[in-house]
Amino acid sequence: MRDSRALLVVDMQNDFMPGGALAVRGGDEIVGTVNRLAGRFANVVLTQDWHCPGHTSFASSHPGATIYDTFDAYYGPQILWPDHCVMGTHGAGFHAGLDIPHAGLILRKGYHAAVDSYSAFLEADRETRTGLDGWLASRGITEVVVCGLATDFCVGWTACDARHFGLAVSVVDEACRGIDLDGSLARAHRNMDIAGVDIVTIAQLAG
Repeated sequence: MRDSRALLVVDMQNDFMPGGALAVRGGDEIVGTVNRLAGRFANVVLTQDWHCPGHTSFASSHPGATIYDTFDAYYGPQILWPDHCVMGTHGAGFHAGLDIPHAGLILRKGYHAAVDSYSAFLEADRETRTGLDGWLASRGITEVVVCGLATDFCVGWTACDARHFGLAVSVVDEACRGIDLDGSLARAHRNMDIAGVDIVTIAQLAG
């Protein structure tokens, strides 16, 4: 019988680790947990933030702007981040300790210069698909488990969008870390709850 579950490992990249350009506190602490969790899944997807130089989400692309300011992009409010995960750089690479050789897909997101992409399913314009929904559907996957960085942005958006595409979704909280920018972590948990995302421990996962 085909395994109908997949693990989505979100953005376990050097720039999101301590010392990186957009460090998530404790991001390196979950690498081993993520590796062990991935060993329980036949279907694993790794997502990778992959920005072009001069991306619209970078504060450096907006003269006079400050990191974490917000500007009105054509698709709505956009937080301005430090330059991070620029395609082909060390910062965009996966943490050296990440060890998931059986991952079936590396999905790169955020490479379109004029639109950000937190979610692994839809870019921030909420229209452009990454193709992940089709990849999962073609394999008969109906349930996803999400972990990685950061809970309140790419993990949370990915989990909520997975529900939008009709998938059963769990987020393993102990295999995530958040940024918590102006209450973003509480908002993410509220949004996931509204969307019907289950927040679980590894011990609560079946199989």
